[in-house]
Parts: sequence; structure tokens; C-alpha cells
Amino acid sequence: MASLSAQACPCGRLGAANRPLGFAQCCGPYLDDFAGTPAPDAEALMRSRYSAFVLERPDYLLATWHASRRPAELAFDPGVKWLGLEVRQHRRLDETHAEVEFVARQKSPGMAAVRLHERSRFVREAGRWCYVDGDQL
Repeated sequence: MASLSAQACPCGRLGAANRPLGFAQCCGPYLDDFAGTPAPDAEALMRSRYSAFVLERPDYLLATWHASRRPAELAFDPGVKWLGLEVRQHRRLDETHAEVEFVARQKSPGMAAVRLHERSRFVREAGRWCYVDGDQL
């Protein structure tokens, strides 16, 4: 099996010729070097957070959650399979605020697949974008 860095990024971002970007060219640098490589915009942060859910990386998810809304800990439901991400809209509201509308699909063992359709809010502080919260659509 190929290493994770050589595989297609879980977030599904497409690059040249409409081909999936590899994890190492997409979300990998943000997840693997949080201190040195912040996501450049809210969409990239949202995509990297989706990848962190797929890869079960609570460290990254908590670090990128705004302190005002960050939970004390994060647990993953066993056996959840993430099926894909569709970014519908990315709006930069001003220099420090943005929104991303997305649909993420997942399936839990023994249950039908479900969709999470959300408009998420992000804020940029000290040069880093953070997830604040979102509204289910």
C-alpha cells in the first residue's frame, strides 16, 4: 500500500487536469506541520479539518478550533467511514472573517449514510485561520 503522502488527499481537492491532489500536496503539510504551515485561507483550513476527521487527528482539530468554542477533548465514533466532501462556497467576508459552505458524507456501521450540510464560520487571529462554529443547512 502506498504511503499516506502519496495517496489522494481525503478532502478530494482537484489540481491540474482535474486530477485529485496528493495528501502531501494538499492537506498533509497543514496536519503534519501545524506550527510552521498554517492553512492559507478558510477553505484550506476546512478541507484540512475534514482530512483530520478522516484520519482521526484530534490534535489538529483541537488546535484549529477557536478557543472560545473549542471542546476540552474530542472522541471519534468507532467504525465511521467518511465518504466525501463537497465545498459549495467559500466567502471571505473581510480580512479576518470567512464562511465555507460544504457537504460531508459519512456512514456509521449498520446505518445509512448521512450528509452534514453546514455553513461554517472562521476567524483569522495572529495569522492563523480557526474554525469557530457552523449552522446546519
